[in-house]
Amino acid sequence: MKIEAITLREIRMPLVHFFETSFGRTYHRRILLLTVHDDGAEGWGESVVGENPFYSSEWIESAWPTFTTYLIPALLGEDIASGRECPAVFARVRGHRMAKAALENAVWHLESAQKQLPLWKLLGGTRREIACGVSIGIQDSVEQLFEKIQIEIAAGYRRIKVKVKPGWDVNILERIRSRWADVTLSCDANSAYTLDNLEHLREFEQFNLLMIEQPLWDDDIYYHARLQKEFRTAICLDESIVSARSAAFAAETGACRIINIKVGRVGGFSEALRIHDLCRSHKIPVWCGGMLETGIGRSHNIALSTLANFSLPGDVSASKRYWKEDIIDPEVEVSANGMIAIADAPVTGYRIRTDLIEQLTVRKETFRVK
Repeated sequence: MKIEAITLREIRMPLVHFFETSFGRTYHRRILLLTVHDDGAEGWGESVVGENPFYSSEWIESAWPTFTTYLIPALLGEDIASGRECPAVFARVRGHRMAKAALENAVWHLESAQKQLPLWKLLGGTRREIACGVSIGIQDSVEQLFEKIQIEIAAGYRRIKVKVKPGWDVNILERIRSRWADVTLSCDANSAYTLDNLEHLREFEQFNLLMIEQPLWDDDIYYHARLQKEFRTAICLDESIVSARSAAFAAETGACRIINIKVGRVGGFSEALRIHDLCRSHKIPVWCGGMLETGIGRSHNIALSTLANFSLPGDVSASKRYWKEDIIDPEVEVSANGMIAIADAPVTGYRIRTDLIEQLTVRKETFRVK
């Protein structure tokens, strides 16, 4: 593959319903898409950077110049055999994993298109269907939360995850459990607590949770290890796992019993594969988290989730949960028993709706080999 041109664009899409975490509330998404071009073929990638530097220090206005000044010039004109070569191409740039992931994943997408091979097979996946859960944000009322949980259970989702924060946690979990005693339930704190909240966090133990996701600081592993030793319930790390090296640290210190792999958070498919393999060797199950992706990022998450150690339901839910109209065709659908079937079609099995993307685009630059 010789990367002849790269297109960077921002699109804007309103969410069907607001999504709230301990960081705040989101009503619409500003999304960066990358397209790499080679000999008439295209590969697409999506950056999961947020509108603000809350979940991560990366955000939309830091990613754009990182692409235009450093990452795109580094990749443009390169003759590479595989997406696996991208980390070496970007090595001079420290951090900026969400930006790197979008470009690297676009190259994997291009490679699968040129080889007319399903992306999931190119990644080494084996699953012919993947189990799906849902992530439900903080709501305006308990009644509104209950209504959403009931809808998702009726839709067949295999795991319910609710966002929590101080003041919206123990009482909420207690009321959920009193109504749905047997549902597979987990919670996600997005780093909303500290060790000073230890006794309060112990109250979570009574709710038979599948996991407590990222209760402490976003960059911490050591104190999560101390917390996990105190807890019967599994801790799942998300924000803390940015590389195979941080996953190894977490595994060796016992900081968690489950890991959430977000391909956009860790820098791309290459690093996600390394984390997957490391976790499998340590017998730590993994699952694929979501970042309010469009169908492009969502289809990449589906492909990643076919790897053997993705044994827990992920957040790869249906397009209609987030978008009135997604930018892929067909849209991602989940079966009545909470599964997504994996197709043998080339690339992702979803056609990218370039006409709709153009309508949604608010800024765009194309870079070509001179």
